[in-house]
Amino acid sequence: MTREESIIVEQVTEEETAPVEPIIRVRNLTRVFGEEPEKAIELYRAGRSKQEIFEETGSTVALIDISFDVMRGETFVLMGLSGSGKSTLLRCINRIIEPTSGEVWIDGKDIVPMGEEELREVRRRKLGMIFQNFALLPHRTVLENVAFGLEIQGVPLEERHRKAGEMLQMVGLGGYEDSMPDELSGGMKQRVGLARALTSDPDILLMDEAFSALDPLIRRDMQDELLELQQRLGKTIIFVTHDLDEALKLGDRIALMKDGAIVQIGTPEGILNSPENEYVEKFVADVDLTRVLTAGDVMRRPEPVAQWTAGPRVALHLMEEHDISCIFVVSRQRILRGRVTLDDTVEAVKRGKQLGDILITDVPKVTTTTPLSDIISLVVENPYPVAVVDDAGRLVGSISRGAILAALARKGVDTNATA
Repeated sequence: MTREESIIVEQVTEEETAPVEPIIRVRNLTRVFGEEPEKAIELYRAGRSKQEIFEETGSTVALIDISFDVMRGETFVLMGLSGSGKSTLLRCINRIIEPTSGEVWIDGKDIVPMGEEELREVRRRKLGMIFQNFALLPHRTVLENVAFGLEIQGVPLEERHRKAGEMLQMVGLGGYEDSMPDELSGGMKQRVGLARALTSDPDILLMDEAFSALDPLIRRDMQDELLELQQRLGKTIIFVTHDLDEALKLGDRIALMKDGAIVQIGTPEGILNSPENEYVEKFVADVDLTRVLTAGDVMRRPEPVAQWTAGPRVALHLMEEHDISCIFVVSRQRILRGRVTLDDTVEAVKRGKQLGDILITDVPKVTTTTPLSDIISLVVENPYPVAVVDDAGRLVGSISRGAILAALARKGVDTNATA
């Protein structure tokens, strides 16, 4: 290995092992609405219910002793029923709602004691907010709406329109620059809101029930759009939702809230598999696991496989040895080339044909992140296993009907309907 190669290896190793630092730290955050916050907090910590506190003090405990970290580049979901405090918490993070007490550290600075000018600068440079009701300016064009944040920052007209146009292209609204908000569908309006938040290039996106007002089909499209944008841009996102399926789809981690407190923080898989109390267990009881599990969760090793350079006799031997009726064919780098069936391979041996003569290249394939709900139909419609490939097209696994049923059975799902 040359010195230059050694340096590259060391750099890659350092990047892979470097700890991910929190970009947001929330510590002991509390918010009480009313004129006696100290008394309300005292009663809460003495075990009184929120209703009892309100009746005695007229104050509402919206948040109590909230603490968590959000890592840079993470999608962190705040989830809970109506009144759980999730939207209040989000608004405390950018001080749209003032915390009663506690700390909110953004990129190393506590914003709670900041003055108005310093806070305004943090909001402009660090934070982008996306609301449920779109919050577009009705008298401005789509382009002007998207460029509005840059206008506030004093960016020259030509530059802010150029950046706004780029963001509109990114969210699939190229060509709508001169349209007015009332000419757009709900999904298009939310894309404008997303483009506006991204145009200022904030480190953090705060999204409050951003897709809740959309029709189910458009909502799923926007979820997919957000996942794609997050993969490309790597923003830090705090996403508020009351929809468990949405939280499981979007979140790297989820904080489940109840009565102004966080009852559990964990990965989607962790919360489903290990609910910490009865409330969490009931909350996740009816989740559709086919929308949570992915190809990577249910796939099996694609063994055996036939090398592209091998002949049909080798492929036939492998299928007979392992009692299978088809086999995937790969290159030396395990790039998927296709598959051959047992019947075709027997015929090829008889007639002196090569694997390339019988290779079926149009085979169903998915990636490790494809949801199980999108795979089931492929498995049902095809008599042979579905291939799982990575981004480079390398074969990393296979999925059969039996693999899906086994995975669901391990999770305690009734597999009769799936079968």
